[in-house]
Amino acid sequence: MTTQSIRDCIELINARLGDRSIVLVGLMGAGKTTVGRRLAKRLGIGFVDADAEIERAAGKTVAEIFEEDGEAFFRAGEERVIARLLNDGPQVLATGGGAWMSETTRQAVREKGISVWLRADLDVLMERVSRRPGRPLLKKPDPRAVMKELMDERYPVYAQADVMVESREAPHQTIVNDIIRAVARWLVGERA
Repeated sequence: MTTQSIRDCIELINARLGDRSIVLVGLMGAGKTTVGRRLAKRLGIGFVDADAEIERAAGKTVAEIFEEDGEAFFRAGEERVIARLLNDGPQVLATGGGAWMSETTRQAVREKGISVWLRADLDVLMERVSRRPGRPLLKKPDPRAVMKELMDERYPVYAQADVMVESREAPHQTIVNDIIRAVARWLVGERA
């Protein structure tokens, strides 16, 4: 698979994806939305951001939902929205950082998607999230410590994803190509 061109990989994905979604998981700042949009365009399929859909359904922002209704309420709605969105493939679906922590969501993605963990190190994540304030889980005195705790808690669960791609300081197109290659390899292995 390593010798195949990106074009060959895209053709393979388009031929074998069917009505499944490519579901991007990872911590905030990993690039799920930014890279996801570019990946969808490259594959010629739709892009959906689960957090944006949750906000649309609730009529308020994720931060407002956390503040007014609590995290448990948000997570329950997140499970329902992702389950619904998975019926709309093929597409690239960017999920919120905590979505993959739900066994219900992981099972739904296993049935109707291919999960891709965008893994990033702490420095990369902190640099990226500093550009977009207002992340509910980071509204603490020491956001770096919070992020480290989230990594320790979530990385073992994210590792259950079908494939892992390192999200790093590189052009977005490089990460998109890495995902395309990884998904194509996974699809070839699925048929083996």
